[in-house]
Amino acid sequence: MTGHARISIAAWGATALGSLVLTPVFSGPFLFVSAFLCALITGVGVLLQNLRIPRIVVPIVQLLVLVELLSFFFLHSTMKFGLFPWKATAIEFNSQLADAMDSINRFSAPLPADPHLTLFAVTVISVTGFLIHVIAVQLRQAAWSGLLLLIMYTVPAATVHGGLPWLLFIPPAIGYIVLLSAEGRSRLSRWGRRISGVSHLDAAEPVEASALGQAGRRIGLTVVAIAALLPALLPALPEGVIGNGLAGGSSGNGIGASISSTNPMLDMGRNLKRGVNSVALTYKGGPSGGSYLRLTALDLFDGNTWQIAPRGQENKLDGNLTPPPGFNGDLSKVPVNTMDISVTRDLRSQFVPVPYPLQSISLKRGWQYDAGALDVMSSNGDIVAGKDYRLTSYDVEPTPEQLHDSITTSAPDKYTLVVPEKTPESIKQLAYRVTADAKDNKFEAAVLLQDWFRTGGGFMYNTQNVKGSGMAALEDFLLTSKSGYCEQFATGMALMARILGIPARVGIGFLPGTAGKDGQYTVRMHDMHAWPELYFQGTGWVRFEPTPSARVASTPGWTVAASGNATTPTTPTTSEPTTPGAKQTGPIDKPRHDPNLADQSGGTAAGTGNWFSNGGGQAIGAVLGVILLICIPWLIRTLTRRRRYLRPPGRAGAEGLWAEVRDTARDLNLDWSDISTPRQAGQWLVSKLPEETHPAARRLARGIEALRYAGDAKPELDLRDDAAAVRQALWTQAPARRRWRARLLPPSWRWYLSRGTTEASDLLDEFDLLLARLRSLLLPKRPTTGSHRG
Repeated sequence: MTGHARISIAAWGATALGSLVLTPVFSGPFLFVSAFLCALITGVGVLLQNLRIPRIVVPIVQLLVLVELLSFFFLHSTMKFGLFPWKATAIEFNSQLADAMDSINRFSAPLPADPHLTLFAVTVISVTGFLIHVIAVQLRQAAWSGLLLLIMYTVPAATVHGGLPWLLFIPPAIGYIVLLSAEGRSRLSRWGRRISGVSHLDAAEPVEASALGQAGRRIGLTVVAIAALLPALLPALPEGVIGNGLAGGSSGNGIGASISSTNPMLDMGRNLKRGVNSVALTYKGGPSGGSYLRLTALDLFDGNTWQIAPRGQENKLDGNLTPPPGFNGDLSKVPVNTMDISVTRDLRSQFVPVPYPLQSISLKRGWQYDAGALDVMSSNGDIVAGKDYRLTSYDVEPTPEQLHDSITTSAPDKYTLVVPEKTPESIKQLAYRVTADAKDNKFEAAVLLQDWFRTGGGFMYNTQNVKGSGMAALEDFLLTSKSGYCEQFATGMALMARILGIPARVGIGFLPGTAGKDGQYTVRMHDMHAWPELYFQGTGWVRFEPTPSARVASTPGWTVAASGNATTPTTPTTSEPTTPGAKQTGPIDKPRHDPNLADQSGGTAAGTGNWFSNGGGQAIGAVLGVILLICIPWLIRTLTRRRRYLRPPGRAGAEGLWAEVRDTARDLNLDWSDISTPRQAGQWLVSKLPEETHPAARRLARGIEALRYAGDAKPELDLRDDAAAVRQALWTQAPARRRWRARLLPPSWRWYLSRGTTEASDLLDEFDLLLARLRSLLLPKRPTTGSHRG
């Protein structure tokens, strides 16, 4: 096999093995399709090089073949004459990649086996394989191809929740080692014939760099073994020890929720679908019936994602916050609620859960707020996990009549009234059709939208919707599937409100939770929720609730139509506790049990927990794990000694006792000599032992000598008593400091570790010999140059 063919095949193998790390991210047959396409590209490269095609032409042809194959497999309907990629192919390819990126940014792994996601995965792997082939074969720099394998590993390792299984590190590492080995062998094969090596079967074969090969294989396998075994041996550390995806740290237990400022909507979706429903926080006080707790508001929608708009200078938390935007009443006459909130260590968020609108909060240093959203956010990258704070909030109680009479002429900012240019005309027409009875009153239109989502539109609550809230996903949700969870309902209503000229944004936070004893409410991770906030001048931002009753029992009291001809209340009147300003319309929205979510009872007890449940247990586990690691040498040494003394009398038992005396001397830092004969070692022992132990040392040494060299020695010779006496004397004679070191970290254990490394190295030598023998049997010998003359 030629050198370039060997490296090409190794490059294909490295790509195939490296692509295994993407299995936690993507679903479907992407691995098989990618391996097949990479094999075809590799075959084209080998064929062209065997035909002596100029080196610069080979990657160009391979790239053209790759484009043709991707188009034929995934975009066949757009190809001209069904054979040639065309302009429509490029447009469709770009569209599918954009959809794939949107899905990747929005949803947690594993992603569904949708065609656009399969195309994305296959494209990434195939292009990576092509680049590895170019770097390793054409540029002859195989070592640099490891960067591509590293990128392919680190991307899912950084994005998959909980990290990748440690076993997935092994395939790309082995692929990289094989690629380096193939390149090194090809380089050295140009030097001439074999001059030395493990294999002695055929000196006429090309040089195999067997000595370097042995060293490379030993180093490579050792590194892979350490990288694979070390995570399994180390105790599992809490997620916050190294990092949790947010700046700052928290002890955490790896099962809580992470809310970042980059994409809160994506984080909310992941947390709702997570199986463990742990406690996020508890609170006391506030309005009767509980309170929504908001983290932040998403006011920027570019057609793909809902995000936090760029903000100006943040405000320090010093006294009361600025008045709620859009509220023109007398705040001194507005009732104020006081709440005490305790956040568990499972909620790892840069935003602080607070009711809206917030008046004041006890958090000061390291926290700031935005005047437009009135959300509280970390200023130094810290997180709210484990924080306790007190706050006051305004109990704003708008009436339907006030909202009906509100005249909003413009948005309070430049984001919340923007409708993306690519909004389909079908969604615009739908918004106007649903609100036709509002007679141009924006509040009545908002109530009609809410009623349409909850009862009149035929929608179904389902957390299995994985398409997100981009424009394509909203179009499907509003017009076709009508199935989704709070993300789709909130963003769908916010977009339709903007179309109608109502400033709208999306709030992210928590439902009120579950009432408990002594007025304490418990809020869990599955209480995380999204809702639209619509702006009405005079009142400001007002919360609506389009999510159906399968998730949220009722709507806010102020979202009842003011005029009888527009719509009717969405929930019946009840005498139960109500939301602020909604005494007549029913209880505050509380979550029902959602069949699409995991058990609402969660995995932790209600309340903030105790020291053990909030990180103490993990700390104890980590300490015990470290202690266990430290005790491993002592444990191995103790078990070895026990096994040696339990052996029956005889040659094997005597050699074990002699080894135990030797190891005891080493543990006590005595200069035992490996090259001494038993008689010399016995004399050395006599010099180190008290006089009463000299006979036992002589009998032990002479017994070992006889068993090794005398043919008529007694095979049933029992030396256990002598060995125990010698060992005890050595131990008693040593200083206390040496004895403690010998117990905790016996040097003889390190000697056995070195011995095991040597034996493993010898095993690899045998493996090299086996490969050489198999090669000599399977491959015909090359004819020698010249000819024999008779």
